[in-house]
Parts: sequence; C-alpha cells; structure tokens
Amino acid sequence: MPTNAPSRWLPGTLLCSSLLLGVLPALASDDFLTQADTPDTLHQPLLDQTLTRLAPNADSRVMRLAARALSCADPDAERLAVIDFSLPSTEPRLWVFDLQRQKLLFKELVSHGQGSGNAMAETFSNVPESHQSSIGLFRTMNSYQGSNGYSLRLEGLEPGVNDLAFERAIVIHGADYVSETFIERTGRLGRSYGCPAVRSEVAVSLIDSIKDSQYLFTYYPDPEWLQQSAFLHCPRDGRRLAMQ
Repeated sequence: MPTNAPSRWLPGTLLCSSLLLGVLPALASDDFLTQADTPDTLHQPLLDQTLTRLAPNADSRVMRLAARALSCADPDAERLAVIDFSLPSTEPRLWVFDLQRQKLLFKELVSHGQGSGNAMAETFSNVPESHQSSIGLFRTMNSYQGSNGYSLRLEGLEPGVNDLAFERAIVIHGADYVSETFIERTGRLGRSYGCPAVRSEVAVSLIDSIKDSQYLFTYYPDPEWLQQSAFLHCPRDGRRLAMQ
C-alpha cells in the first residue's frame, strides 16, 4: 500500500548528498565504464549494443552498466529487466528484454519505496523496515500468490547493497497505485514498502517473463556502489560470478 510517511535515514542506507552528486557525471561516464575489467570482451559489447538498440530512448550509460553486470553474472541469461531509478516515477523506467530473441517485451512504469523519496527516488537501503528500494543486481526466484496478488521473489546478489531483499520481502507485484490515473491525481506514482510494483494489468505477464533464475538490474548513480560493485568491476576470471 502507498504511504505518506516521511523519508528517513537508517544505518546501512545508500545516500547521495549534494557533495557526492558533484562526482556523479565522472563516475557514470564512458570513461568510468571502460576502467573496469570485463569478464567477456566479446559478450558484453554485443549485449550493450542489443539493449541500446531495443531501448533507444533509455540512458545508454545505464544500459551499458546493465550489460556489464549481466555479462559478469551470467552471460547465458535469457531475460533481463532494467530499472533506472534516476528517472522520476512519472516516466516509464522499467524495461524487460528477451535476450535470446532480441526483443523488448515491456517498457513500464514502476514504483519505488516510500522511504526512498517522493516523485524522485533519492535514498536506497538494504535495511529491513526502511521502506526503501534497493539498487544493484538481483536474480529472480519463483512466483507466488500473496497479499499483493501474483508476485515474484527476488534474490539480491550484492552483499551490503541488496542481499537482504528476500528477508525484506522485496518482490515484484502489481498495484493499483501504479497508473497514469494516479499520476494525474497526485503528480507521482504511489509508493511501496520497497518493492518495484508495476501496473496490475501487466503484472502476471511481466512476472512470468522473468521468473525462475533470470535477472533484474536496478540503477541509481550512487558513487559508492558504482566504485565497489563486484558486478561492475568483474575479475577477468569471474565469469558467472552470480553462480558463486
């Protein structure tokens, strides 16, 4: 359910202050992307090109990071979902790709946690009860019927960043507060307790497209994560890092 409780900082929260924001352009630039080791010199550029071609209006830097993370985790993955939390909730910021058939399956609105911000998400956390979203690379698990209807469990793969996602019950589910009508009424989407909620009309088909050991990459230009994520700085012998 959406809530209007104020955002709060908690230990373990990833927080971008105005001081840190000053270094973000350099961290998110092409120069940063070429500094990290790549696990597969052929696969990652090809995947990068595929994502950019299928989602031409998305930020190419975000797609390049998503390609890098997936190439490190599992080069043979069939499906990938990408969320760009640097965009406001009023814009479509979730893409789902069929990598084998090279097709864009979904381009959708998606909510963030009420603790992460209002129309814009600004803070992220791995802490239970923070009601904040998490960034980084996730592996999808099984679907199930729960209190929010048909839902998809997520396994966070990045220690200290999102690895408590399962414990926090961070799942993909449908919600009536994810709609153009809600945006027209409030100027933003409704907010979850940290889950990436989608339109109820597409929840079942979207979940079925990425369930069972596929991947979700959620982005925000957080300096610490960009510098330290194992999936963005993959060791040359670290192919299939997620399988470890």
